[in-house]
Formats: sequence, structure tokens, C-alpha cells
Amino acid sequence: MLFSAARSEIAECLRLEIIYMPKKSVKPKKILITGGAGFIGSNVLAYLFEKYPAYHFIVLDLLTYAGDMRNIPEHIHKSPNFRFVYGDVRNTKLVENLVSKVTDVVHFAAETHVARSIYDDANFFETDVLGTQKIANAVLINRDTINLFIHISTSEVYGTARSRLMAEDHPLVPASPYAAAKAGADRLVKSYYLTYGIPAVILRPFNQFGPRQHLEKLIPRFITNAISGEPLTVHGSGNSMRDFTYVEDLARAIDLVLHAPKKKIVGEEFNVGTGHSFSVNRIAHLILSLMKENHHAPKVRFSHSIMNIGDRPGQVYRHTASYKKIKDALGWEPRIGFEEGLRMTIEWYLANQSWWRDKMWMRHVPIETEKGKMEMH
Repeated sequence: MLFSAARSEIAECLRLEIIYMPKKSVKPKKILITGGAGFIGSNVLAYLFEKYPAYHFIVLDLLTYAGDMRNIPEHIHKSPNFRFVYGDVRNTKLVENLVSKVTDVVHFAAETHVARSIYDDANFFETDVLGTQKIANAVLINRDTINLFIHISTSEVYGTARSRLMAEDHPLVPASPYAAAKAGADRLVKSYYLTYGIPAVILRPFNQFGPRQHLEKLIPRFITNAISGEPLTVHGSGNSMRDFTYVEDLARAIDLVLHAPKKKIVGEEFNVGTGHSFSVNRIAHLILSLMKENHHAPKVRFSHSIMNIGDRPGQVYRHTASYKKIKDALGWEPRIGFEEGLRMTIEWYLANQSWWRDKMWMRHVPIETEKGKMEMH
């Protein structure tokens, strides 16, 4: 009995020693974020900066129409752990120099709008494919010091869904120049992994929304149209279905990937979506409904109308994510529901009209339809 009690007491002491033993400190990461002044990049930067104050961040951005220095909070700009570099991902020397100074790369920089890719397709292939090749090659050159290269692809590479939920093995059938350019970049990164063994991971986010998104995208266009007293313009019948994910949920996914065991993620593709989709019509009506409920709404004379216009060329009719793979590997699940995310997004655009008012003219681009007609989309 005494021996048994003594053994139990020793075991308990050892257990407490393990619990209270100081944990080995994690070496702070140095992360390069390309396109970090854009919508998704800036939101991910803000999330990681807040969570990991010891980390160092470099943002490389060309500040095209979609990039905005105001997207990066002032306290980040002033931090000694942050550096902004104005430049192009196609600049070989610049990219190689920056990649040599970091431990991880998160690559967002790309042209991203379907209608604009029909209007100016060459720029999409130059930035999305050739720019990605410059990043991948810089990672290859610095493979001894780079821990992880996260390439941000898109669900648009799949084209229209061939199954109710789209898993990572869904065929890649891009339906627009933008989707084709992103598919090319996606497969280029995979080829560098297969050929050279670079530590690459490919994320395929489904439609994103949240604060600071450019007005050319569906949800901010609807919200700002409503605030400005203009009808919400819906392409075609409005029955196209989309899986929308609030941007903070994508930031959490990237955080998990950055800190995951490499054997679980390197060389893999992961969807990031919710598993639920909403028609464009439903989104338009929901935004108008939430605008009526918003306590700031009485201060603006917002539009209550919806107007259908011609369908957009390269339209994808249904996208719904299967996120089983990333859930099984890393435990990721979406936390912010669509309606909750919409409420927060509407609130942001109501409260930050000075940010978007001067961008109103960029909500639409002229494109030629398959019948030769010029339309604003």
C-alpha cells in the first residue's frame, strides 16, 4: 500500500512538472505577403499581426486600382515589425531579394475580377501566371530557408459544379480568362512542388466578402449601390449560386496552415468555403432587408430596387465547397455565418463611405458579349 501510494505521488509530481515545464519558445516568423494592400491580403495581414505581435511582415504590392494603402491599419504601418515595398511580383530581382529575407510566403498578388478579365485579359495572364512563376522560382532558390509557400488560388478554377459539393479533385474547367489564368498559376505551383519539392500549399478559397473589398465585387457593389440610391444590378436571372466565406474565416485557415506540421500540408490543395451557397437574387434581397434593419440606415436614402441586366459571359452557375479535407487535416471550419458576415460588412461600408466614394466609377467595366453587344458589367 505504502509503495503504491508513493508511486502515485511520484507520478503526480512528474505530471505537474510536465504541465508547468516552460514551453520551448517558437522562433518568430518573417512573412512576405504579396498583394497585402488588397482586400484579402490586408485582412489576413491585420489578423496575423494582431495574433502574432513578435512576427515580422513584409508586404509587396504594386498598388493597382485594387490595392490601397488605407487598407493597412495605421498602427501596422508604424510598427518596426512591418515593412511595405512598392513593386511588381514580375520583378525577378526584387522578388528574389524579398523572399531571401523571410521564412514564409503567402502569395495573394493577382488580378481577380471575371468581368475585368474579359475587358483586359492579357494583364491577367502576365500577373497571375508569370508573377506566380517569379514567386515560385524565388522560393526554389531559397528553399533552404523558406519554411512554407502558401499560394492563394480560387474556386473559379473548377468552373461550374459537376457535383453538389466541390472537392479538391473536382476537374479544373475554368470558364473565364481570370479563371484560366488562376488555373495556370495553380498548376504551375503544383508543378514546382512535383519537380523541385518546394514547400508549397495551394488554398482554393470560394467567394470572399468582408470589409475593404473592392466595389467591382458582388456584395460591396450591391451594398454601395443601395447606399447611393441606385438599383442593385443582377446579371441574368440571378439564379447563379455562390458559396460566400467571410474573410476572417480565410485568415484563420491561413493561420492554421502556417503553423501546421509540414507533412500534413505540403504539396496539398485545400478548399476554403462553407458548404452552403446562395443565389445572387437571394443575396440582393437579403442585403436590402438588412439595410432596413440597420440603425444607420435612416441616415441614408438607400435604394429598395433590383434591376436585371444581361448575363455575364463566362458565368459560373453553381459553386459550393466541400471543406472536409481541411477540416480533417487541420480542424478548420467556418465560424461566421453568411447573415452575420453580411451585417458586419454592411456596417463597415455605412461607416466608411470616405473609403469607397471615390471608387464608384470602378464598379463596372465595359465588355463585349458573345453576340457582339457592349454592356457594363
